[in-house]
Amino acid sequence: MTTTKSKVVYSPVFTDGAEFRIPTFKLLKQDGKLYKSAKAPDLDKDKALRIYRAMVTTRILDERMLAAQRQGRLSFYMQCTGEEAAVIGSAAALDDGDMIMAQYREQGALAYRGFTIDEFMNQLFGNEMDYGKGRQMPVHYGSKKLNYMTISSPLATQIPQAAGYAYGQKLRGEGLCTITYFGEGAASEGDFHAALNMAAVHRVPVIFLCRNNGYAISTPAVEQFAADGVAPRAYGYKMDVIRVDGNDILAMYQATQEARKLAVEHNRPVL
Repeated sequence: MTTTKSKVVYSPVFTDGAEFRIPTFKLLKQDGKLYKSAKAPDLDKDKALRIYRAMVTTRILDERMLAAQRQGRLSFYMQCTGEEAAVIGSAAALDDGDMIMAQYREQGALAYRGFTIDEFMNQLFGNEMDYGKGRQMPVHYGSKKLNYMTISSPLATQIPQAAGYAYGQKLRGEGLCTITYFGEGAASEGDFHAALNMAAVHRVPVIFLCRNNGYAISTPAVEQFAADGVAPRAYGYKMDVIRVDGNDILAMYQATQEARKLAVEHNRPVL
């Protein structure tokens, strides 16, 4: 017995969806100018400067700390470099009360929310001023006051946690959402599917933001997906989905704004 209405046929019909591809939303061309038919989202000067400051801070932090790791001063370091637009553009579209559950390339979101260089250093070097008192690996940041859940090492664990936390936000009527970041490699874990199913069934205010940078450590995306990447999986859970150019910060900002509206105002999870 099916639970959804569909067209009835009287002979076997198989479909693979190979002909359909989800379009990519973008506003900026390679030269940084808008496409002719594109319209930039409203950004006041203060927010634009806050975004730019976070991007520059994150890039410099990554360069210095990666060098420190190569010199043996740190045991571990993961960069946000090259993904600043996806991470910071989306973080800028959130309410500061929204919960962020990140993987380990989202230090840009934390920088945008006001995590200081001293706080980054305390965590990376595990000194006595570190909020975790040195018990976590480097880049496993967390900040209660900035609503940034402490990072966990195992891939994908934050995804179902985000669905559960967002369910709590819904029950409490907070008018807030949760966003969780992960890579396309983490989307190959079972936790990803469990999270999307829970979020869709219970209609919780959560945004699942998958950063597809083409490689899961050393495994290329073409060896992970037979279909059109991660995005089409949303259809299996009757979930809203949008594919965005992750190097286009204006598109990331606007897409996340709209996703947040769907999540908070309509209890519709978004991939």
